[in-house]
Amino acid sequence: MPRAKTNDRAAIADDRAPKLPPAPGVTPDEVARRAHDLYLSRGAGHGQDVDDWLQAEQELRTAARSTR
Repeated sequence: MPRAKTNDRAAIADDRAPKLPPAPGVTPDEVARRAHDLYLSRGAGHGQDVDDWLQAEQELRTAARSTR
């Protein structure tokens, strides 16, 4: 089976991603910073960028909702 292209993985991740409304105060820059922290925390291994991004979004949305 051929390897998935980066765009294919992004489309798959979009399908898995929870369809949540944007949380107030959560910016793409904050998500990017948290995703980068997750990347570093697992040893800077490549290939999980979409997973890191989705996890970062989820964490920040949860935190934003709990502070309302």
